[in-house]
Amino acid sequence: MQLPREVLLGENLRGEVVNVARRVGLEGKALVLYGPKTREIAGREVELSLGEHFEVTGLTVKGATMREVQRTVDTIHDEEIRWLVAVGGGSIIDVAKLASFKTGVPFVSFPTTASHDGIASANASIKDSGVKTSIKAIPPVAVIADVKVIKTAPYRYLAAGVGDIISNLTAVRDWQLAHKIKGEYYSEYAASLSLMSAKMVIRNADIIRLGNEESVRKVVKGLISGGVAMSIAGSSRPASGAEHLFSHALDAIAPKPALHGEQVGVGTIIMAYLHGLKWERVRETLKRVGAPTNAYELGIDPELIVEALTIAHKIRPGRYTILGRDGLTREAAEKAAKITGVI
Repeated sequence: MQLPREVLLGENLRGEVVNVARRVGLEGKALVLYGPKTREIAGREVELSLGEHFEVTGLTVKGATMREVQRTVDTIHDEEIRWLVAVGGGSIIDVAKLASFKTGVPFVSFPTTASHDGIASANASIKDSGVKTSIKAIPPVAVIADVKVIKTAPYRYLAAGVGDIISNLTAVRDWQLAHKIKGEYYSEYAASLSLMSAKMVIRNADIIRLGNEESVRKVVKGLISGGVAMSIAGSSRPASGAEHLFSHALDAIAPKPALHGEQVGVGTIIMAYLHGLKWERVRETLKRVGAPTNAYELGIDPELIVEALTIAHKIRPGRYTILGRDGLTREAAEKAAKITGVI
């Protein structure tokens, strides 16, 4: 079981990377990864702060692709890097995560958005040959979440984070189904932690909607708990089920996919209906925080929603979910999407 050894949640933490690094025993040359925008938001300041105590170099990452992962791996080898800091959203952190896994050097997660649970999980979502796939890697040794930095991101990202957290409701139900039908390993503790996060955002939807520092704290805590639950389980099962397969299917067929958490949230409404859960409560929570609840709000053609539902079971054939082995028929997919108001 691999877990972050330190999680720091607070304000004005750009200069705390040095102290965290020392506490978790990181030493030697560091590499700071950032995107063009996140370099200006926090990356440059983190790099300068680290430079006062460590030898450090920076690298601008241009997307979560295998090409960028390899470029990072090459830099780690060429520059004799001993540890990484990923300053950015999901793409930057996912690149660091997989590069860290491939080279065996630890990394620190410094998120600039709270849009999905990748900030603390072991799974990386990377595009390979134009197709986005989830790849097993390792979690960060530390997470430093500066609420003032995260609050500067558009509110849409925070609402998307709620979508990713609330999906734990159907992910855990899928996991329980796979345990009963396929005999798959199931951890009550990991499942309970995951469900607790989902219930927390449901209870605090009105606070989250305010978009202030307390809102960021609520969402970040939920995302980190989901990441820890996955580490405990040894898989993404506590936080990824049929609703994630639906989102990955949309990524593959939609000309312009929405944010991961937005798609997952809408998928959760449909999968909650299929499971016989209180799907209206899921939809109401997403509405309260200002997250999309239908195809129109996602900016995706309703026909593609139905198509994604019919092919979602093919995304990870080995992962048993409510979609079953053969998936949904077009009629069943259209019915579920219409009843829930998604189309």
